[in-house]
Amino acid sequence: MKNLLAALALTVLATPLWAASRTVTLSVPAMDCPVCPITVKKALTRVPGVSRADVNFDKRLATVTFDDARTSVEALTRATKNAGYPSTLVESAK
Repeated sequence: MKNLLAALALTVLATPLWAASRTVTLSVPAMDCPVCPITVKKALTRVPGVSRADVNFDKRLATVTFDDARTSVEALTRATKNAGYPSTLVESAK
């Protein structure tokens, strides 16, 4: 029982209390065909913690909502880069 309580306490303490849903906009200039947004969206939604990804081909932008305790902007840009579409942060909102 003592071990169970210790494990529970460690889990609670290891989880950041300030975790929140965050939305960012990424510029993805390498998208050059109407099918590219599908690949970018798949890459982004496969990142753990991402709850939503909307990709706009005309504007070359991706708007991503994610749990900032589970992932980061760096992980999002790495995912698009690994899919062949490097991206950069344009805007961040809480």
